[in-house]
Amino acid sequence: MTPFGARLRQMRRDRGVTLSAMAAQLKVSPAYISALEHGRRGRPTFAMVQAIIGFFNVIWDEAEELQRLAALSDPRVTVDTAGLSPKATRLANRIARDIHRFDETTLDALEAVLEQRTRKPRQRGAQGQ
Repeated sequence: MTPFGARLRQMRRDRGVTLSAMAAQLKVSPAYISALEHGRRGRPTFAMVQAIIGFFNVIWDEAEELQRLAALSDPRVTVDTAGLSPKATRLANRIARDIHRFDETTLDALEAVLEQRTRKPRQRGAQGQ
């Protein structure tokens, strides 16, 4: 299941909406909605995300969150390490090979490290405040 699929399922269940009802309104098949929820489809298109936002009538933060989750929800990731160090290639391949073995605690720890390392540094003027 992708982050977008998990959120979509949660929203649908919280509102008591069936797969069939949602699919009919969006003019897609129930199988397509199910595949989105379970991560058996690629990342949803911008148009589909907008249709889902409209279907649930969400605005602002919740709509932005759905768009963000959709961008992070491609179940078939490709990592291009061309031009990077051998260490980067080795790490990318190791993650691809072993990710199914990681429990939620390990995934949280890895994500926290990546978040910390990729966070933009604060501007100099803001450091002393």
